[in-house]
Amino acid sequence: MTISFDDFMQVDIRVGTIVAAEPYPEARRPAIKLTVDFGADIGVKRSSAQITVHYAVENLVGRQVAAVVNFPPRQIGKFMSEVLVLGFPDPDGAVVLVEPDLPVPNGARLF
Repeated sequence: MTISFDDFMQVDIRVGTIVAAEPYPEARRPAIKLTVDFGADIGVKRSSAQITVHYAVENLVGRQVAAVVNFPPRQIGKFMSEVLVLGFPDPDGAVVLVEPDLPVPNGARLF
């Protein structure tokens, strides 16, 4: 299936910096609660991410990640996830985060 460029532009993918991370043991599958700063225009948003295989809570703060910021909030158990942090599966299916290889301003849009 192909989409138009206009379709692609409807998905708002931004970069943000993780400012807090905490375990989410209540999740059905192992996850971490993330608080991500997307800059002044978007603000600070929360997400639940199944990234426990490759990432420890104590190593996430300060890391930049890409996320879809214009999906509606989604209830994940007792937690409200406001953005979808993006990743790719490794050969075993564990999530590897999408992040810029150089620092960029929080809120910068993917194009």
